[in-house]
Amino acid sequence: MKQNFEERRSHPRVEKNVPLKIKDDRFDIVTETKNISCSGAYCIVNQYLAPMTKVAITLLIPIPKSDNKATIKKINCQGVVVRTEPNFQTKDGEYKIAIFFNQIGEKDMQDISSYVNFHLSNMRPISQNN
Repeated sequence: MKQNFEERRSHPRVEKNVPLKIKDDRFDIVTETKNISCSGAYCIVNQYLAPMTKVAITLLIPIPKSDNKATIKKINCQGVVVRTEPNFQTKDGEYKIAIFFNQIGEKDMQDISSYVNFHLSNMRPISQNN
Protein backbone atom coordinates (compact mmCIF):
# COMPACT_ATOMS: atom_id res chain seq x y z
CA MET A 1 0.00 0.00 0.00
CA LYS A 2 1.42 3.34 -1.06
CA GLN A 3 1.42 6.23 1.42
CA ASN A 4 1.23 9.87 0.39
CA PHE A 5 3.47 12.60 1.87
CA GLU A 6 0.79 13.78 4.31
CA GLU A 7 0.53 10.34 5.92
CA ARG A 8 4.30 10.01 6.36
CA ARG A 9 4.77 13.40 7.98
CA SER A 10 5.21 13.27 11.72
CA HIS A 11 4.56 16.99 12.32
CA PRO A 12 1.53 19.03 11.23
CA ARG A 13 2.10 21.71 8.66
CA VAL A 14 0.17 24.85 7.74
CA GLU A 15 0.03 26.89 4.54
CA LYS A 16 1.31 30.24 5.78
CA ASN A 17 3.71 32.82 4.39
CA VAL A 18 6.54 33.35 6.86
CA PRO A 19 9.57 35.50 5.94
CA LEU A 20 12.56 33.24 5.32
CA LYS A 21 16.23 33.76 4.54
CA ILE A 22 18.29 30.91 3.09
CA LYS A 23 22.06 31.32 3.07
CA ASP A 24 25.38 29.60 2.49
CA ASP A 25 28.82 30.75 1.33
CA ARG A 26 27.66 31.26 -2.29
CA PHE A 27 24.20 32.80 -1.95
CA ASP A 28 21.77 34.72 0.22
CA ILE A 29 18.09 34.29 -0.74
CA VAL A 30 15.15 36.12 0.84
CA THR A 31 11.74 34.54 0.24
CA GLU A 32 8.74 33.31 2.23
CA THR A 33 7.38 29.92 3.11
CA LYS A 34 4.44 28.40 1.26
CA ASN A 35 3.97 25.98 4.13
CA ILE A 36 5.81 25.27 7.35
CA SER A 37 6.10 22.72 10.15
CA CYS A 38 8.45 22.48 13.10
CA SER A 39 10.63 20.12 11.06
CA GLY A 40 10.82 21.96 7.73
CA ALA A 41 9.52 24.43 5.18
CA TYR A 42 8.46 24.57 1.55
CA CYS A 43 9.16 27.71 -0.49
CA ILE A 44 9.96 29.13 -3.92
CA VAL A 45 13.43 30.46 -4.73
CA ASN A 46 14.92 32.25 -7.74
CA GLN A 47 17.88 29.91 -8.28
CA TYR A 48 18.55 26.20 -8.41
CA LEU A 49 19.59 24.63 -5.10
CA ALA A 50 20.70 21.03 -5.43
CA PRO A 51 19.18 18.44 -3.11
CA MET A 52 21.39 17.81 -0.05
CA THR A 53 22.64 21.43 -0.07
CA LYS A 54 23.27 22.50 3.54
CA VAL A 55 21.91 25.96 4.33
CA ALA A 56 21.57 28.43 7.19
CA ILE A 57 17.95 29.44 7.81
CA THR A 58 16.45 32.54 9.41
CA LEU A 59 12.69 32.58 10.00
CA LEU A 60 10.58 35.45 11.34
CA ILE A 61 7.68 33.74 13.12
CA PRO A 62 4.79 35.91 14.35
CA ILE A 63 3.90 34.70 17.86
CA PRO A 64 0.27 35.58 18.74
CA LYS A 65 -0.29 37.48 21.97
CA SER A 66 -3.45 37.74 24.03
CA ASP A 67 -4.26 41.29 22.80
CA ASN A 68 -4.75 40.09 19.17
CA LYS A 69 -1.31 41.37 18.22
CA ALA A 70 1.84 39.42 17.52
CA THR A 71 5.47 39.65 18.44
CA ILE A 72 8.10 38.52 15.92
CA LYS A 73 10.38 35.66 16.97
CA LYS A 74 13.60 35.36 14.98
CA ILE A 75 14.63 31.72 14.60
CA ASN A 76 18.06 30.72 13.31
CA CYS A 77 18.66 27.09 12.42
CA GLN A 78 20.38 24.84 9.91
CA GLY A 79 18.67 22.92 7.14
CA VAL A 80 19.15 20.61 4.19
CA VAL A 81 17.39 20.96 0.83
CA VAL A 82 15.58 17.65 0.39
CA ARG A 83 13.65 18.36 -2.82
CA THR A 84 14.03 20.78 -5.73
CA GLU A 85 11.74 21.04 -8.75
CA PRO A 86 11.15 23.70 -11.43
CA ASN A 87 8.19 25.97 -10.79
CA PHE A 88 6.27 25.53 -14.04
CA GLN A 89 3.42 27.71 -12.75
CA THR A 90 5.53 30.87 -12.99
CA LYS A 91 8.49 32.17 -14.94
CA ASP A 92 11.69 30.28 -15.75
CA GLY A 93 14.39 30.33 -13.15
CA GLU A 94 12.14 29.69 -10.15
CA TYR A 95 12.25 26.48 -8.14
CA LYS A 96 10.07 24.90 -5.47
CA ILE A 97 12.22 23.55 -2.67
CA ALA A 98 11.60 21.60 0.49
CA ILE A 99 13.98 22.14 3.41
CA PHE A 100 14.38 19.84 6.40
CA PHE A 101 15.52 21.59 9.61
CA ASN A 102 18.37 19.30 10.71
CA GLN A 103 19.76 21.54 13.47
CA ILE A 104 17.15 23.52 15.39
CA GLY A 105 16.82 24.35 19.07
CA GLU A 106 14.08 22.64 21.06
CA LYS A 107 12.52 25.99 22.07
CA ASP A 108 12.55 27.20 18.45
CA MET A 109 10.92 23.95 17.35
CA GLN A 110 8.24 24.42 20.03
CA ASP A 111 7.61 28.03 18.91
CA ILE A 112 7.09 26.92 15.29
CA SER A 113 4.86 24.08 16.46
CA SER A 114 2.76 26.53 18.52
CA TYR A 115 2.46 28.82 15.49
CA VAL A 116 1.34 25.93 13.27
CA ASN A 117 -1.14 24.58 15.83
CA PHE A 118 -2.57 28.07 16.44
CA HIS A 119 -3.36 28.46 12.74
CA LEU A 120 -4.64 24.91 12.33
CA SER A 121 -7.05 25.40 15.23
CA ASN A 122 -8.35 28.66 13.72
CA MET A 123 -8.94 27.31 10.20
CA ARG A 124 -12.51 26.91 9.02
CA PRO A 125 -13.44 23.54 7.55
CA ILE A 126 -13.76 23.48 3.76
CA SER A 127 -17.32 22.88 2.62
CA GLN A 128 -17.75 19.93 0.28
CA ASN A 129 -20.59 21.73 -1.50
CA ASN A 130 -18.33 24.33 -3.14
